[in-house]
Amino acid sequence: MFKKIINIVVLAPIAIVLIVLSVANRQPVRLALNPFRPDDSVLSMTAPFFVYLFLALLLGVILGAAATWIAQHKYRKRARIEASEAVKWHTEADRHKARAETLQAQSLLSAPK
Repeated sequence: MFKKIINIVVLAPIAIVLIVLSVANRQPVRLALNPFRPDDSVLSMTAPFFVYLFLALLLGVILGAAATWIAQHKYRKRARIEASEAVKWHTEADRHKARAETLQAQSLLSAPK
């Protein structure tokens, strides 16, 4: 519940700001990727300014997610190792339990009556 409220408090203003900026910045802007010849049409693009704003936001989200994923690599690796060890120990425990049950059954059968 708390997470939903925080998301609404944070994401709602961001969405409103993006909508307002999109409406206010509809004029076409030329983005030139060649710093030596800015009028080169091959390495330039014309689009409304809000498109660049959305692309910058999208790029930031992707880079932030990638950085977080890379930073958490050691924790995922540790979790994988511990999960495989847990499976190994559970298998070992099941094997010992089966062996104990077999020995118990054999001792009950061979017990004098």
